[in-house]
Amino acid sequence: MIQEPDLATERALWRRGHRVVAGVDEVGRGAWAGPLTVGVALVGVPEGDGTIGDGRRLPPTRRRVPPGLRDSKMLAEARREEVFALVTRWCTAWAVGHAEAVECDEIGMTAALRLATARAFAALPAGLAPDAVVIDGPMDFVTPPSQGSLALGDDVPEGHQWWSPEVRTEVDGDARCASVAAASVLAKVTRDRIMREQAPNFPAFDFDRNKGYPSPSHQRALCGYGLTALHRRSWAFVDDLPWRRQWLRDADPAVARAARLAGLPGRGGADVATEPPAARAS
Repeated sequence: MIQEPDLATERALWRRGHRVVAGVDEVGRGAWAGPLTVGVALVGVPEGDGTIGDGRRLPPTRRRVPPGLRDSKMLAEARREEVFALVTRWCTAWAVGHAEAVECDEIGMTAALRLATARAFAALPAGLAPDAVVIDGPMDFVTPPSQGSLALGDDVPEGHQWWSPEVRTEVDGDARCASVAAASVLAKVTRDRIMREQAPNFPAFDFDRNKGYPSPSHQRALCGYGLTALHRRSWAFVDDLPWRRQWLRDADPAVARAARLAGLPGRGGADVATEPPAARAS
């Protein structure tokens, strides 16, 4: 039996005085290509006059969860598009943020996840920060990082201020919590659209179907053509590509020389240049 998400978690937070609750979910963490994407869905308390602490008004979320809302992984692509339209009308506000493949390589996936999350919250309507956040999974990537750990520095969107709402992590939250399920649909549909738009530029990679995730056609294209500009170049799957060349060409010469002497592939270099001309976007 397919579990239907509800507002039980959100109602518990509303009863504790939190007027605006944000559901947060990510997609793209396991992909070989494309961005890491985070969706944020705000749900305001459905009872009362729709005001929050400083007197600003916001539209309350409807009591009824959008019909057909599920964890995005449980929905067919066409159905996700339909539910996406319902979710955007149901939420008090919503936003999506991305960390590009090159950023995932440069700062690592955990910091990239925080970066995409910061961008999503920064894209919300001005001054509208949630009082509480519900995240899918066991990892809290919303609470401000401690001093010296996972600091994003200049990568944080201009004007973004970390704040400290109450954060709840919920394993299988996208299956149980309506706001998190909504965030998962927002993130998934937005990212899928990006990959479909890119697909004509890289026809061999079948991005309109696999969305940058591992698949037989994706693997065959990598073996035949090498990496594209959308690929995460520091990931382990890159090590076995036949088109691998001089990974550290633009790195420090001493590092590159040591890597060659050691017979290392040199993962993490800035210039991979593995794809033959036929694989590049025209």
